[in-house]
Amino acid sequence: MPNGDVNPTQGFGATNRQLDLDAEERYWRDHWLERPYAVADRRFEYYWPAYRFGAECAVRYEGRRWGDIEDEARLEWDREEHRGGGTWEHMKEAVRDAWDRITHRR
Repeated sequence: MPNGDVNPTQGFGATNRQLDLDAEERYWRDHWLERPYAVADRRFEYYWPAYRFGAECAVRYEGRRWGDIEDEARLEWDREEHRGGGTWEHMKEAVRDAWDRITHRR
């Protein structure tokens, strides 16, 4: 795992590049209902922890492929109590979606 300065405003750990979480939140707030995994009776706030986590993983594991870090990401998700009410199985598609959004912008 790459080392970087821990920025407590980033939430889930050390990163080597800046992540604009406000911009990510705005994007996902506008687009989450379009996603095939979004369930109509769940609000944006249910998915936001997954989007945030996926974006932060994309920065933290920069240069690696999703298939190489997915198991590690799942373990991280399961260890954290502040991830919201969603289990990995319910949230992994949203996490991956945010990962793809960040990694494909590079």
